[in-house]
Amino acid sequence: MTTPADAPTPRLDGDVVHADVVVVGAGPGGSATAAWLAKAGRRVVLLEKTSFPRDKICGDGLTPRAVRQLIHLEVPTAETDGWAHNKGLRIIGGGMRLQLDWPEVDSFPSFGMARGREDLDEYLARHAERCGAELVERRNVTEPVLDDDGRVVGVVAKVMSETGRATGERVTYRAPVVVAADGVSSRLAVALGREKREDRPMGVAVRAYYETPRHTDDYMESHLELWTKGEDGRDILMPGYGWLFGLGDGRSNIGLGILNTSEAFGRTDYKDVMRRWVASMPDEWGISEATITGPIKSAALPMAFNRQPLYDRGLLLVGDSGGMVNPFNGEGIDYALEAAFVAAEVIDEALRASSLAAREAVLQRYVLRMKQMHGGYFRIGAEFAKLIGKPEIMRLATKYGLPRTTLMRFMLKLMANLPQESGGGLDDRVIQAMTRLAPSA
Repeated sequence: MTTPADAPTPRLDGDVVHADVVVVGAGPGGSATAAWLAKAGRRVVLLEKTSFPRDKICGDGLTPRAVRQLIHLEVPTAETDGWAHNKGLRIIGGGMRLQLDWPEVDSFPSFGMARGREDLDEYLARHAERCGAELVERRNVTEPVLDDDGRVVGVVAKVMSETGRATGERVTYRAPVVVAADGVSSRLAVALGREKREDRPMGVAVRAYYETPRHTDDYMESHLELWTKGEDGRDILMPGYGWLFGLGDGRSNIGLGILNTSEAFGRTDYKDVMRRWVASMPDEWGISEATITGPIKSAALPMAFNRQPLYDRGLLLVGDSGGMVNPFNGEGIDYALEAAFVAAEVIDEALRASSLAAREAVLQRYVLRMKQMHGGYFRIGAEFAKLIGKPEIMRLATKYGLPRTTLMRFMLKLMANLPQESGGGLDDRVIQAMTRLAPSA
C-alpha cells in the first residue's frame, strides 16, 4: 500500500480527466470508498456537486457499528476531535422510560457518537484527501459515459460556481470503474435503468437543530410516540417516531421519521407534526421556535437494498444510492461505511485482473458480499417495518415490551445490529441464526 504522498494523481487530457476510479458523491460512503482506494495506491477522483461545508438531512447519530468503521479507517474519533460521544439509547413510550447502554461485545466499540452533517461530511472528505484521493467540489455529475458495449467508463459533470450556478463548462472523468454514492435519487443508477424497488420499505425523515441544555446528553433518545395538545387541551397521538441526539456544541438534532408502511405516510404534513411535537416538550429543555437554528428539512430514507443490482456494467452503488438504510431504525451511515470498505477491496482486486472478463467477475463479488453481510438482516427489518406501521401493533409492543428490560436489551442489539459476530451469548446466537436463515433481500 502506498502512502498518501506517493499516491498517483489523476491525469488531465484536455477536458478529460483519467483515473483508476471515479467516485460520485462525497457523503460518508463516497468519501470512505475514495479513502480506502487511495490507501491502496489507486488514482481516485471524488466528485462533490456542491462545496463544503454543506448540509444533509440526517439524525447525525452514529451507533458503535459506524464508530467501528471510522476507527478502522483511521479517522480521529476523540471528543477533542469534535465528536460528541454517547453511552447508549434512552427509549420513551407508553408512559415509560428505559435507558440502555450499548451492548458490551467484542465486535464493536462501547460508545456511539454524534456530529452535525454539515461538519461530518466535510471531515470525512478531507480525510479522503489526506489519504491521497483528489476531492473536486462543485462538479454536478449529469450522466454516465458508456462504451460501445453499454458499460460505464466515466461520467460527465457540469462545473458549478460558488453560488451554485452552472458555469457552462463541462468536464469528463474517465475510469474503468465508477462508484455511485450520489444519494437516494442516484442520477447515475436511474440513467442505467436501476429504478427503486417498490417492495422495499421507504421512510421520510424530518429534522432541525435547536439550541438546548440537552446538547450534552450522554444518551441518544428515541420517542416511540409523538404527543401534542389539541385545542381542547386533550392529548393527541401523532404518526411517526422521534429522536433527540445531543451534538455537544450547544445544539441537539431533533427529528422524526415515518415509514411508508404507515397509513399516514404521504398524507401527513411532517413538518407540522414536528412543530407540534416540539411545542409540547417541557419548558426546561429550552426547545422551541425561539431556539431553532435553521429550517426544518426532510428527506427520503431508502431501505433494504431498494435499488439493485448493486453492481453492473462498470457502475457500483454505495450508500443511499443502493438503499443501504436499516429498516429497523433508519440508520444509513454505518452501512454506507461498511459498503465502502467492501467496494474498495473488490475494486482494487478487480483492477489487478488480467482481462476485462476477469475484472467483471471480480466486481460481481460485491453484490454477493453485500447480500451475505446484510441481505438476511434487511429482509427481517423489512418485515418488522410492516408490523410497526400498524398503530395497534406498535401500541401493544410499547405496552408489553418496554417494561421487560431483558427483552429490550435484545431488541436494542437486534435493531442496532450489534450482536457479537461469532459466538457470544444466547441473544447473539439467536440474532446470528435469524439473519443467516432469512432469505437475502
